Amino acid sequence: MLKNVLENNFKIQFEMLLNVIPSSVLMINRQLQVLWVNENFLLKSQRSKENIVGRFLAEVFPLVILQSTGIEESIFNVFQSGVPLKGQKMTYRAPGIPFRIYYYSILPISSEQIMLVMEDVTEQFRLSEEVRRIERQLALVVESASDIVLSTDIDGHILTWNSAAEKLSALSTQDVLGRYFYDLCDPYQTQEVRQILQRMKTSNATHTTEFNLINHSDNGKILISWVFSPMKDDFSKTIGTVVVGRDLAERRKLELQLRQSQKLTALGVMASGIAHEIRNPMAICSSSAQFLQEESISKEFQKECARKIQTNIQKASVIIENLLRFARSSLDTEMIEVDLISVLNETIELVVNQAKVQKIKMQMSTQKKIILVLGVPGLLQQVFMNIFLNAINAMPNGGTLDIKVTTIGDRVNIRINDTGIGIPPSELENIFDPFHTSSPVGQGTGLGLSICYSIIRQHLGSIQAESQLGQGASIIITLPFI
Repeated sequence: MLKNVLENNFKIQFEMLLNVIPSSVLMINRQLQVLWVNENFLLKSQRSKENIVGRFLAEVFPLVILQSTGIEESIFNVFQSGVPLKGQKMTYRAPGIPFRIYYYSILPISSEQIMLVMEDVTEQFRLSEEVRRIERQLALVVESASDIVLSTDIDGHILTWNSAAEKLSALSTQDVLGRYFYDLCDPYQTQEVRQILQRMKTSNATHTTEFNLINHSDNGKILISWVFSPMKDDFSKTIGTVVVGRDLAERRKLELQLRQSQKLTALGVMASGIAHEIRNPMAICSSSAQFLQEESISKEFQKECARKIQTNIQKASVIIENLLRFARSSLDTEMIEVDLISVLNETIELVVNQAKVQKIKMQMSTQKKIILVLGVPGLLQQVFMNIFLNAINAMPNGGTLDIKVTTIGDRVNIRINDTGIGIPPSELENIFDPFHTSSPVGQGTGLGLSICYSIIRQHLGSIQAESQLGQGASIIITLPFI
C-alpha cells in the first residue's frame, strides 16, 4: 500500500516537473500512440489533451512532418536498440500559426515507452539569423569605408584589416594578420604607436594622433590621422584596440590652398603700410638723384647723395625681400630646426609699417636670443602674421601690441597681448572654429584663426585665447622646443 502511494506521489511530481519545463514532452508506446503530453506541447499545438492522448502519432503531427523527418522510423529504431537519439531538427506548424523550428530527442523510458522531447528554437534561430545579418552589414560597412578600419588584440597584433587599409599600405589581409600594427608604421614613430597601444590596455578614452603609414609597394610615407579606441568584451574588459585612420593628403592640399588664400588676404591688409614705408626711401632716392644731376654741387654733397640713395635702396630691398618670402608659395612642409625668435622678428618687420600707420606700438621681450623649435618656418610665420593683423585690426584708434616669449620646462610660451576692443564672452570659445568671424561682411573669411589652430596642432603645440570686452585680448601659443 505504501509502495503504491509513493509511486503515485512520484508520478505526480514527475508530471508536474514535465509540465513546467519550457520544452514539449510526449510519452509514446510501441504502437506509436501518445500516452501522455505536457502543457507546453498543448500550448504550442493549440490542442486539448483529449484530442491528443490515445491517438496515433500520425493523427497528432501533420503527415508532411512525419515524412520529412522520418520521426516514426527513428522511434522504432530507439525501441529496437535502446539507444537515445538526440539533437534532431524538425519544423512544426499548428493550424493558424507560423512555422516553428524544433530540435527533438527520443529517449527510451522502458521497453514499452519512449519520451519525445521537443525544444522550440524558433526565436533563437531568428535571433541568430538577425545577428548574422547585422554582422554581414557591419562587415560591408567596414569594407566599403574609405577610411582605414582595423582591430588589434591586447598586445597589438592585427586581427582585422579592411580594403582601405589594403589599398593604402599595399598589403593584403593575409600579409598582416598576426603582425604588430606598429611594424607597418614609420620606423621613426614605432615607439609612439607602441606607447599608445600600451595605454589602451587601461584607458577608457579614445586617443587621436597623426603619424605615417608605410606603403610597401614603394616604401612611401602616407600621413594618416588616427583614432585609437579600446575594444571591450561583454564584461567591459579591454580585449584589444579599434583603430580608424584617414588619409590626410586631400586635407593637406585643401589646407595649403586655404593658407595661400589667407596669405593673399594678409598681403592686402599690409599693402598700405608697406607702400607708405617704401614711398619714403624712394622719395629720398629721387631727390638725391636730382641733386646728382646738378653740375655745380660739391664732391662731398655728391657722396652724401650717393650714400642716401644706397641706404634707402637697401632699406626698400629688405622690405620687398621679406614680403616676397612671406608671399612665396612653398609646398615644403618638412619639419626642420627653426629659430622662433628670428621668425617672430621677421614677421614683426612685415607688419610694423601697418602698425605705424594705425598708431600702434609694437614691442617684443624674450628671455633668450635664440629658441629652437621643430617646425615649418613659413607656417609659423603665417600663424604670427594672422594673429598680429587681427590684433592691429582690433585697435582702430591705436594702442600697444606686446609679444612676450618665455620658456617653461621643455615648452616655449608666446603670449601676444593687444589693447584693443576685446572679444565678447559669447564668441571667445568659438574664435578658432572655421568661418567664425566678427569682421564686417566681405572683410574676413573666418579662416585665419582656424588655420592658426591647425598649424599649431600640426607642430604638437596648443593655442588659446583670453579676453575681456573693452580690455584687449591675448593669444597664448605653446610649442615644444629642442
